[in-house]
Amino acid sequence: MGVLLGLGAGLGLLLIWSAFTVPRTPPRERGPGRVRALLAAAGLADVAPGGFVALCGLLAAVVFVVVVAITRAAPVGLVFAAMAGWGPVATLRARARRRAREHAEVWPDAIDDLASAVRAGLGLPEALAGLAVRGPEPLRDAFAAFALDYQISGRFGDCLDRLKERLADPVGDRVCEGLRLAREVGGGQLGRLLRTLSAYLREDARTRGELESRQAWVVNGARVAVAAPWLVLLFLCLQPAVIRRYASPTGALILLLGAGLCVLAYQVMLRIGRLPQERRVLG
Repeated sequence: MGVLLGLGAGLGLLLIWSAFTVPRTPPRERGPGRVRALLAAAGLADVAPGGFVALCGLLAAVVFVVVVAITRAAPVGLVFAAMAGWGPVATLRARARRRAREHAEVWPDAIDDLASAVRAGLGLPEALAGLAVRGPEPLRDAFAAFALDYQISGRFGDCLDRLKERLADPVGDRVCEGLRLAREVGGGQLGRLLRTLSAYLREDARTRGELESRQAWVVNGARVAVAAPWLVLLFLCLQPAVIRRYASPTGALILLLGAGLCVLAYQVMLRIGRLPQERRVLG
């Protein structure tokens, strides 16, 4: 018994000693979730991810109930419910792509304005805040929020972090980190760096626009080919005697195979025609 008490006391003292002497490993910072990142890329960073997921589930449930009430075929209802639930995600992705294209077109002008302000002797916070007035229209709201944020807090680094979150753009990340580095250690070549980046972005936007215009008809044709069978199925819902055949196990299997083949073919088409996208390595 004395040995057990001694071991217990020693173990307790060891744990107390380790709590004060052993350095703690800081927890890893978790990146934003996929839904939050998609909302930020679409310019809807203020929307709660849980609310967006709830909206998708609500749409899917409503469509399922309506279709089943009309057709009396649960497999058909599940198919259209899945489409309805995916609809907000597809809309959000399209909005994110459109926003990325708009930013790609206007970032060179914004960087030119920023380089001119820096060359004229303005401080970095004043140069960034000035883009809220004279900068491109799609970026003004983000820089106006930065100007207000900096006016309230005066913390340039924290304001840059929040600006990056609002922009949710790889180019914005690079510009913000370059400005942060220039403010902390000094950057006599900042103007030249910004002008070089502006020229590169203009050339990249021009090349990407030509490629997207050439492949647009292929992508649109693939979308029409994928949507056509399901439009036919939607019209068949007006004929209850025909659509109820899909309530059988064979009909459900046909729907499952058709949906799987459509998704697979569409994803293969997207992967083949996908252009390289710049990732946010600093966000």
